[in-house]
Amino acid sequence: MHRLLLAPLVALLALAAAPPVALAFPDRPITFVTGYAPGGSTDIAARILAERLGANLGREARVVVENRPGAAGIVASEWLKRQAPDGHTIMLVESSSHAIAPAALVGGTRYNPVEDYSHLGIIGTAPLILVVNKDFPATTAPEVLARLRAAPPDTFTYATSGVGAIVHLAPEMLALDLKTRFVHVPYRSGGQMLTAIFQGEGQFGIAVLASAAQQVRDGMVRGIAVTGNRRSPSFPDLPTLAEAGVPGYEMTTWNILLGPPNMPAAVQAALNQALVASLAEPALRQRLLTAGVEAWTAPNSPAEAREFLVREVAKFRTVVERTGVKLEP
Repeated sequence: MHRLLLAPLVALLALAAAPPVALAFPDRPITFVTGYAPGGSTDIAARILAERLGANLGREARVVVENRPGAAGIVASEWLKRQAPDGHTIMLVESSSHAIAPAALVGGTRYNPVEDYSHLGIIGTAPLILVVNKDFPATTAPEVLARLRAAPPDTFTYATSGVGAIVHLAPEMLALDLKTRFVHVPYRSGGQMLTAIFQGEGQFGIAVLASAAQQVRDGMVRGIAVTGNRRSPSFPDLPTLAEAGVPGYEMTTWNILLGPPNMPAAVQAALNQALVASLAEPALRQRLLTAGVEAWTAPNSPAEAREFLVREVAKFRTVVERTGVKLEP
């Protein structure tokens, strides 16, 4: 009888000693980081997603986009690794920061692109698009490629959004395939890159379709060809570079949602479910497509996002080795 009387007291003492139950997630605004200035492809995709992510998280969640530009996403990636793993800081990353830079940066990055992050889901993929200044002396894709191939090396200048970005790697790959050389002029963002081509400071460039789509539609630059293995639904009249005369040429970028390392499984699951629900919305998929991003529709768990990233890191390491692109720290 005495033991039975003590049981409730023991239970109460154990409850008092237990750690407090965590507040339901999220309990404050979520910071959604991009590693580029406003107007670039990652910024566009993040802003399209932010509103729907918040709505699908429920609890009147709010997702606020924050730009942390620098070194093709490397600065923000290093910063993300150090943040609290509570789910209130997430980042949209892409191939430049998480596949190219780890392979091309002399001495490597101060983060492992796979092991140092929590993988929350794949957002989508995007081809690049070859664009030229409106006064470029050729109009069709075969004609443009013929001009680039026939001119003496270093005749043509291409603009990019930064050294080591995928838009730097893509023209170098094209130069190898055409057996020539181009002059590289880097800028600080996708918007500045396209403005430079419009103004003639760069004669051409291979831009991320998400950041160039509107400028192509507005006639600011001329779209010539896309870099994927099939034509883009956004510009079905444009051939692929492989169709236009560069057999085997293929290069696409992608967007993945990551968080700091060691995020609790329940928080990862909540963010993944909100992302998958957002990508299932036809209106959001269309908005992403208009911006040049094809929303991911295949299985999309945190584990599948990690496996995807592992494959892409290996693939781009091979491309970097082939082009010889190096980034100075």
